[in-house]
Amino acid sequence: MVFSSITFLFYFLPIFLALYFVTPTIRGKNLITLVFSLVFYAWGEPQFIVVLLFSIVFNFLAALAIDDREGSARKVALAVAVAGNLLVLGVFKYANFVTANVAGLLAPLGLAIATTNIHLPLGISFFTFHCLSYVIDIYRRRFRANRDPIDVALYISLFPQLVAGPIVRYKTVARQLDARRFTLGRTSVGARILIIGLAQKVLVADVVAPLVQISFDQVHDRSLVEAWIGLISYTVQLYFDFAGYSNMAIGLGIVLGFTFPRNFRMPYTSLSITEFWRRWHMSLSSWLRDYLYIPLGGNRGSNAQTYRNLIMVFLLCGLWHGANWTFVLWGAWHGAFLVIERLGLKSVLARLATPVSWGYALLAVMGGWVLFRSANLTDAIGYYASLFGRNGIGEISFDMHDALNERAIVTLVIGCVLAVAPRWPARWSAPFVVRAPADLAFTFALLIFSMITVAAGAYSPFLYFRF
Repeated sequence: MVFSSITFLFYFLPIFLALYFVTPTIRGKNLITLVFSLVFYAWGEPQFIVVLLFSIVFNFLAALAIDDREGSARKVALAVAVAGNLLVLGVFKYANFVTANVAGLLAPLGLAIATTNIHLPLGISFFTFHCLSYVIDIYRRRFRANRDPIDVALYISLFPQLVAGPIVRYKTVARQLDARRFTLGRTSVGARILIIGLAQKVLVADVVAPLVQISFDQVHDRSLVEAWIGLISYTVQLYFDFAGYSNMAIGLGIVLGFTFPRNFRMPYTSLSITEFWRRWHMSLSSWLRDYLYIPLGGNRGSNAQTYRNLIMVFLLCGLWHGANWTFVLWGAWHGAFLVIERLGLKSVLARLATPVSWGYALLAVMGGWVLFRSANLTDAIGYYASLFGRNGIGEISFDMHDALNERAIVTLVIGCVLAVAPRWPARWSAPFVVRAPADLAFTFALLIFSMITVAAGAYSPFLYFRF
């Protein structure tokens, strides 16, 4: 089920909220939320609800086993828990990739093996990381295992952040599972964030999406201008699509009494790739830091070991995003820039004028998006060539010409400005009696325009659903 769909906004969400708020006890609210979370997940692909239920039961039992043991037995229990989660993720997400590559290597030798065709369950990368952080933190004695299966099931399957993040750690919501505050102020703030996220998705990301599709998927001899239009459009689309989903999840969580971590902080204003990863998909970058980079040794060893750890983490980061060599190279791309910045580029950037550093970081990020969006390496190489004018400079295909209508152009310009503009001041200079009605009117207008767009059927699935 998609947040920006008629089914969710006009049926699922109103019914859920009505039942949620008329239920008097936290225990009852948790049961209602759990049932609706499972329905939310099973709506589009009911066969994969078994995978989610298995993860819930397996990690509930694994956490108890870890918590009840000491010494080597505790380590064995953790190893089984981690291996079990990675096995599920590996089979569903990487079996096709591995068998296809092995078959390709063996074919020149006259050997053939059967390849797999396993469908990817929705959001498996996200809820697997939720499960892993839960059992690892119990092993580290950050908290005791929760003995209530309803609480654990709700943490893993909580529908606002189930299929596309942000990646929420158990310690973030542990107390809120049994005690939450519901106030008109919190509900108002949460609703506002949710509406902004919906507008980011349907009024910006979905409007520029056709430009991306045409440039990357429909035109293979694209000109330099067409390639840059497509790349700039994808840079805007991906940010507003993913940030929009994250804001909808965070806002809805606040309405329900939960506090989810912030996932974006103006990433396209970064002055280096190091800073970019402190602002982009922040819940993932902090997860990778705490559960991969630091356990590998972080920056505690020699410089060579630090660089190795960075490259390994970002190769795995790329592979986490998708089972394709383009994602592996995208991870290597970012890992290489991080290493280069540590080798001395970061100090050079600090001495340069801000526009120069910003331009470097933005171009480096956009260059990586070519790999991230391309279907395969051949397409990525062709797109890079188009960016440098291999197929001409200014020619525009008929499809792109039709897609570059007034609405798309205006939306793309607005998206670029909003994505790179400095953070807005926390408070207006106008008095509260002016600011409050103006903010309310603006939010209401966003809601109306977004709802009209959704009702017209002009929406698409969130890009991060496929991860």
